[in-house]
Amino acid sequence: MQLSFWELDTYFSHIDVLIIGSGIVGLNAALHLKSTQPQLKVMVIEGGVLPSGASTKNAGFACFGSPSELLDDLARHAEADVFGLVERRWRGLQRLRHHLGDGAIDYHCWGGYELFTEKQEALYAACIDQIPYLNRQLQQIVGEANVFRAADHKISRFGFRGVSHLLESTAEGQIDTGKMMLALTQKVQALGVLLLNGLTVTALRDEGSGISASTAQGLNLKAGAALVATNGFARQLLPQLAVVPARAQVLITSPIPNLKLKGTFHYDQGYYYFRNIGNRVLFGGGRNLDFNTEETTAFGLTEVVQNKLEEMLHQVILPDTAFEIAHRWSGIMGMGPEKTTIVQQVSERIACAVRMGGMGVAIGSLVGEEGAELVLSRL
Repeated sequence: MQLSFWELDTYFSHIDVLIIGSGIVGLNAALHLKSTQPQLKVMVIEGGVLPSGASTKNAGFACFGSPSELLDDLARHAEADVFGLVERRWRGLQRLRHHLGDGAIDYHCWGGYELFTEKQEALYAACIDQIPYLNRQLQQIVGEANVFRAADHKISRFGFRGVSHLLESTAEGQIDTGKMMLALTQKVQALGVLLLNGLTVTALRDEGSGISASTAQGLNLKAGAALVATNGFARQLLPQLAVVPARAQVLITSPIPNLKLKGTFHYDQGYYYFRNIGNRVLFGGGRNLDFNTEETTAFGLTEVVQNKLEEMLHQVILPDTAFEIAHRWSGIMGMGPEKTTIVQQVSERIACAVRMGGMGVAIGSLVGEEGAELVLSRL
């Protein structure tokens, strides 16, 4: 790529901070940098036309967490770590709403539900037994009593088949992630952040007094410091990080007249999730059907997952309703051996803020700020 003097001088000279990845984390890092240090020249570069991972491809859940998910986490991690993560989810969501406003992101707190079938009686019994304990812990975080509660009386209202029990969450919400990212993009650009798409970084080097980044387009960028915010793609630049890519497949129906669903829904410890978008149903998940295949940075769909999603729509979610699939897609998340983010210095001038664990909507704003603070400490 050959650039003019004007382009080099205006865009690519004297960059203070280079942020790699224009998803929710990268843009929130840029927002924090320009809000706290307006004089900084901040550039965000993105390999795709839009954020390439999951920021505009996820289901738009507020990601508060379901009862069975929290119990599974408690079986694997210390209590303080589990509820510390819940607090980060809650704080991050409030930060997102504060920055952009509920209207801009189409936020609705219509509640969330976890479904249990007859084969999951033992799991339901374990959850219902621990509801008082979970609610005591959650009240300290959200300031509300009885966040989780039994809701079997709503099963018929939603029209489910084969569902024996429902647990309701008053703290779960939903947003429009396309609107979220558009609002965030407009906000950072209004502050003077340079946002360039179609630039793929192939190598990143710490040169002591600054950094240099090589791109697939032939540009060599220089900046005072860099933040890697590529989540599931992080190991392409930083192979030492414990980040495993995880593909999530999603579909959405055409509009359904008189749709009964309203809210967000989890099933099978969160491996399946669905919600209404107006009078459509968005349904995703099934990664647990074939973990190995879904540990990939390649976008795409598989028959085993898509067939399972359609089967559950027909048999459980919309058993007496005619519907058509309007669209299918996938996104790439970043997972790891623990449900914790990686926000750390990689070298003197390079930091990273990655591994959202499928919770980017909830914690992305907070993680972006934390990554920005690391960068500021090295400038």
